[in-house]
Amino acid sequence: MSAAGVALMLGGAGILLGVTAAPAQAAEVSYKTECIPPSISGLPPVEGTTQVEITAPAEAKVGDEVTITWKFVQAASKNPDVIDLEKDTVKPTGTLKAGGAQTADIAMEGPRSNPAIPKNSAMKLSDMTGKLKLTAAGDVTLTPDAYNINVSKPVSTDTKCSPKETVKSAATIKVTGSGGSSGGTTGGLPTVTPTLPTGLPTSLPTGSASPSASASETGGTGGSDTGGSTGGDNGGQTDFTGKEVSVPYACKTPIGDKSATSPVQINATKNGGSFDLTVQFKKSVMDSPADIPADSVKPSMEVVLGGSDKGTVHVEGPTNAKEIKSGDPIEIPDLTGTYKPGASGSSTLSPGVLTVKALGTTTTCTPTKTEVSLTLDTTQQASGASGGDSSGTSSSGGLAETGSDSHGSLKALGLVAGTVILLGGAVFTFMPHRRLR
Repeated sequence: MSAAGVALMLGGAGILLGVTAAPAQAAEVSYKTECIPPSISGLPPVEGTTQVEITAPAEAKVGDEVTITWKFVQAASKNPDVIDLEKDTVKPTGTLKAGGAQTADIAMEGPRSNPAIPKNSAMKLSDMTGKLKLTAAGDVTLTPDAYNINVSKPVSTDTKCSPKETVKSAATIKVTGSGGSSGGTTGGLPTVTPTLPTGLPTSLPTGSASPSASASETGGTGGSDTGGSTGGDNGGQTDFTGKEVSVPYACKTPIGDKSATSPVQINATKNGGSFDLTVQFKKSVMDSPADIPADSVKPSMEVVLGGSDKGTVHVEGPTNAKEIKSGDPIEIPDLTGTYKPGASGSSTLSPGVLTVKALGTTTTCTPTKTEVSLTLDTTQQASGASGGDSSGTSSSGGLAETGSDSHGSLKALGLVAGTVILLGGAVFTFMPHRRLR
């Protein structure tokens, strides 16, 4: 087979050959950039200039998947005068924006490959690559955007860099239609409008409530509503769902005071004369800036009793089963324990003092304001909780504010790496736990 025939066959399979396809182009662009060092460094933001070279095919066809290279001619920030960075400890990732005939955010990633970088010297970042599937004919522009620099030692940290001005496009790919005609912005794949079969319902039937919605409506609000009662007039009900309440926390951490607000829900299941409690943290997603080993994060709480009963009930969760990588969310699992009533009547349950132990450090969070999540009709049991006999310490306050807006986060981790002590970097994330009844 001739060389031209081989090139034609491979081109039809979506493979671009450097000999037969349009040559690659490389173009540079510079832009003002602000880089935010990791919080554990205590360093202020740094402003500098990022200089990038983007390499991409000059021409391609609709349907092709092209590889794009981002080369750092100059990073905006230097390695600060803190610690020498070892060989192969720095990894860049970033976003390249496609515009024009096709818009997309292209994920770019480079290997953890770098020479040793002394203190107070220029950062040496590996080339990043990414792929773009071309879907429309016309000119597709490529513009560098934000990027992240991860350093794995002595502890995993991230420096986040973002443009502080409008960035000019660095390269343009001329995309033709799959049939070979020269493309304008209106070219590309044909539009297919599906036809749905007739006779399908356009809405859900009315008259049936969502189980999750009806369960949440039974939760107590400030002790005025009941999440369920244990008396015979409830028809033998055994499961009681509390109301999700927003709890402000004040936390004492190894590096000082922190604050956040987290949604919390207390549920109960009747077990004889006692109740098995489950405390859930919800609607919060934040990432950990440091690698955390398995079996190193242990949460617990003292649920505050009110109404007819007094004292607290200790609940706790398991340690993390797997290692948590930097940038991944940390899940606070369900906290469980047993409530043995110490009084008969209507008893309320509210989130109380939260304790998180991690890597030899302890963070204690106290509510600055309490709100009832669940109200139960109780019958006094021998050696019950009334008077504070339950495990844990009674709390007159509420939990403390530890996060951002409505996100529950507990910033409290002391990390020791060699001779460098880096405190207060990890963020404990409350992840939602969804249950089906």
